[in-house]
Amino acid sequence: MDSLNRHEDYGQESLDEAQLSNDPIEQFQAWLVEAEAEGIYEPNAFVLSTVTSDNTPSSRTVLLKGVSDQGFSFFTNFGSRKGQAIKNNPNVSAVFGWYSMYRQVLIEGLITDVSDEESTEYFHSRPHESQVAAWSSKQSQPINTRADLDKQFDEALERFSDSEVPRPDYWGGYRIVPTRIEFWKGRSNRMHDRIAFERESIDSDWQIQRLQP
Repeated sequence: MDSLNRHEDYGQESLDEAQLSNDPIEQFQAWLVEAEAEGIYEPNAFVLSTVTSDNTPSSRTVLLKGVSDQGFSFFTNFGSRKGQAIKNNPNVSAVFGWYSMYRQVLIEGLITDVSDEESTEYFHSRPHESQVAAWSSKQSQPINTRADLDKQFDEALERFSDSEVPRPDYWGGYRIVPTRIEFWKGRSNRMHDRIAFERESIDSDWQIQRLQP
């Protein structure tokens, strides 16, 4: 495991307050475009962390499917482990790691539901078999074998072979409404740049502050 003993120099490219937009969501959008241009694999992938009903933290990777001045949206099965955690506690965090660019964005905020119209529109933009998968898998629930899972998918595929796939009522979108967004840029000697935007509520103005690495 050579990676455990590697010490990489992250370079001297700086992150200065004067370089950043006053709107952190606008700044995030700019960094996402740059990550796409850099050829980062799945640049919209992020680690979503929630808290279960027994106060156990839980994390998983999901895909960002929308970003606007309202926040960051993604879609999932409401009955999944993350869906149940969100129902119990809407406080979440998200981490976007574009590590080959020595960049990271950390987001904290509250989850809200997106509209039914938005969920349905996105659902029907997905490939047909991805729509079918929403009907064939009880996300996060145990199953005996892979063969059983494949059988469920094949049955759902046959069910919707000649018809439009409706959006299940247990599937839809969430939006992270951020109260804190931190931009991290790796630097030499572990003297990284960290600039955080925070606001007391979604109606408050953003305050910017540099943090020590």
